[in-house]
This record gives sequence, structure tokens and C-alpha cells, in this order.
Amino acid sequence: MSKPIAIQGIKGSFHHEVVQHYFNVEANVVECMSFDSVIDTLLTNQSDDIVMALENSIAGSIIPNYALIDNHNLSIVGECYLDIQHSLMALKNQTIEEILEVHSHPMALLQCKVFFREYPHIKLVEAKDTADVAKQISEQNIKGIAAIASKNAARLYGLHVLAESIQTITHNETRFVIVRRENNHTDNNGINKASLKFELDHKRGSLAAILNVLSDCKLNLTKIQSLPKIDTPWKYAFFVDVTFIDYKDYEKAKSIMGLMAENFKILGEYKNAKL
Repeated sequence: MSKPIAIQGIKGSFHHEVVQHYFNVEANVVECMSFDSVIDTLLTNQSDDIVMALENSIAGSIIPNYALIDNHNLSIVGECYLDIQHSLMALKNQTIEEILEVHSHPMALLQCKVFFREYPHIKLVEAKDTADVAKQISEQNIKGIAAIASKNAARLYGLHVLAESIQTITHNETRFVIVRRENNHTDNNGINKASLKFELDHKRGSLAAILNVLSDCKLNLTKIQSLPKIDTPWKYAFFVDVTFIDYKDYEKAKSIMGLMAENFKILGEYKNAKL
């Protein structure tokens, strides 16, 4: 019997929607209120697969999640891009003028802050999960407080949608990754994307040299994220995503990069979900 898939949040959250898209609608999930707890389910063998958000097209990278994957030597085995449509919801028979506070995940609040300029009487309050707020409002019959969550959460918890698609930019995507303890693919068929991590000294031309290797080996750099090493001032770790057509080009590049960079690591090799 397969183990449940761990997510940050509860049923009705966007992480839950990714499980339904990537695996199947009936898949069991372990609900966690933090990404650290999600990671713990892997480390304690409660799950074999977890779903983690890595970046959003409006709010940018979720940098701590890169560090979590790296620090625990986990492997990215897949990805999913989800169209994030935020809805404002509350108990039935309430109007937006009656709402005094809106509670949601900090990312959701950030993505929707322009909408609330028209409602200065509403206080925005950070919470751990979008769907969890919706569930609390429903179960505790809380009036005067609304949630920002998915329409699926409104359906699951019986809330009334006050406004749809309230995010600042209509086309709002979040990239989620599927993470396991190790990448156990048996062949390279279909693999055309990789997530890599390496460290460089803070000196002229060090990053440019690495980027030239990627270009010379016909790899397309789709993401680069720097992260300072806390224990070593002026030294940085770089997380990059690359895509490629020929796996042999990628093998050549990672061989050269392994010689040039410090602490070179493969975080994952998988199929590009954008193709």
C-alpha cells in the first residue's frame, strides 16, 4: 500500500490541488502546518513523496525551501506549475463591507494586496495556511472575518465567495516540486531538466565562467537563485535550474561544473513540466 503524500496546508489548499493534478484526485495526504514538518514526514518514512512550493510568478522565490531540500540531501523528481486564482470567502449572507479582517498565508496576502486598497477598513492578518483559515471560519461560524483561498476550499468548507481572482496580476503561477529522499529513476528517457547547487568565491568572473559552461554545452538557464553562506562571509551558494535537449550535453556540463565549483550538488533530474 502506497504511503500518503505530505503537503504544507490542509485539503483545499493549493498544495492539495497539486497532489490532485500530479498524482490523482483520490490520493491520500498528510496535512502539515509548516514546510519543516513536511520534510520531517520524509525523514521519518511517514511519506515517500512531498509537495513543496518553490517560487511564485508574482512574489518570487521561497528561499528557505531551497535550503531545506539542500540541507537534508533530498531530491527533486518532478514539478508542477499551478495557476493560482485567489478568492475572497466568508460565511454565507455576509457582504465585503461587513468584513473587518482577512486572514491568509503571507504569500496570498502579498499577491492580493492591491485589491484591498479599495477596502481600507479591512485589516490583513497573516496565517499559516489559506485553506485552514477557511475551515476555521466555517467550523467556528466566525463572522466579520474572511479568508483568501481557492474556490475548492470554499466548496469544501461551505463558504460564500465574495470576490474571485483578486490577485494583483491575473496570470499568477506557482511552481511546485515533488521531492523524495532520493531520485531512483532507472533511465534518462524523458529527463530534460535539472536543479543544481554550487558554491563560488566572491571574486571577479567566477559566476560568469560557470554560466559560460552552461552556454557552451547548450544548456538553457531557466532559474538562478543566490543564497549567502551564513558561516562564511562573502561566499555564496547558487541554485540553478537548467533545461536541455540532449542528456549528453547535460552530462558534459555537470562534469565540468563539478571540477570548477565548490560543493557541486545535483538536487534533481526530472522532466520539464513547461514543455
